[in-house]
Amino acid sequence: MLVSSNNVSKGQGASYSPYLVFSREEWSVLRRDTPLTLSEKDLPELRGINESLTLDEVSDIYLPLSRLLNLYVSASQGLHRATSTFMGGPASKVPFIIGIAGSVAVGKSTTARILQALLARWPDHVRVALITTDGFLHPNEVLHEQGIMSRKGFPESYDIRALVRFVSALKAGEPVVSAPVYSHLHYDILEGEEQDVRQPDIVIIEGINVLQTPRLNPDTTTGVYVSDFFDFSIYVHAEIGLIKNWFLERFHTLRDTAFRNEESYFHRYASMSHEEADRFARSVWSEINERNLVENILPTRKRADLILRKGDGHAVEEVKLRKL
Repeated sequence: MLVSSNNVSKGQGASYSPYLVFSREEWSVLRRDTPLTLSEKDLPELRGINESLTLDEVSDIYLPLSRLLNLYVSASQGLHRATSTFMGGPASKVPFIIGIAGSVAVGKSTTARILQALLARWPDHVRVALITTDGFLHPNEVLHEQGIMSRKGFPESYDIRALVRFVSALKAGEPVVSAPVYSHLHYDILEGEEQDVRQPDIVIIEGINVLQTPRLNPDTTTGVYVSDFFDFSIYVHAEIGLIKNWFLERFHTLRDTAFRNEESYFHRYASMSHEEADRFARSVWSEINERNLVENILPTRKRADLILRKGDGHAVEEVKLRKL
């Protein structure tokens, strides 16, 4: 029997954490005999900017997680069948929804892409959709009108009602559910473009805000959270100093690549000197991203079912799994 580092022997006190805590080594053992279905050639499409994703990382961290999620999906499908039997009707197709939260630049998108690729290779749920909450940001025109363009990414910059309606429709088993599309090139919603989701087996919803609770007027809010519709939630965590470094590294890499595109919203930063660009990136981090992380994102970590704690190089060093 595997003993996690969360267990405390008699006479040494008791642990009151709601989580089981696993070191990287302890967690990696839990892949059991699950085969690795990704190869080196798959990694470039999965890794984020400035992330050194390796097959060892996939095998040690994400393969055991995909095994756990596969077991959860199977159990959830059994519960749906039992409920349908009780209700006396046919079992409707309802997706298993996974939420992934965490800071800007912490690697949420990479985690989401890896899980999508791994879970789609399990025979019982080959259709796995990935949605980012960027599409539910208010358009820049609206943000300018409301005077909150500088707070893009903060809770008030999202159309939370639309996001809740979207996730609710998924859980209602509607045949086609559409999500707005966001362009990082144009830094705005693409008007008239939508991503259609057609009854997948699993939906992964990734975004900094997915575990946040609404801060709406008590007279208008329904009290329904996006996370109320999740079957499982993940928080990707790292120390703030590490995330800051990753953000700055990513910004400078984008200056040399995507920002050079004349259609890019950030094209003007490509011609800045390194020193000017660095001062700008540091101010964006401290005035916007770090503030949003401390005030709105980090407090939601305790709501997650599983926490991945990263160290240097984006390598996961510890996994926390909520006790049932």
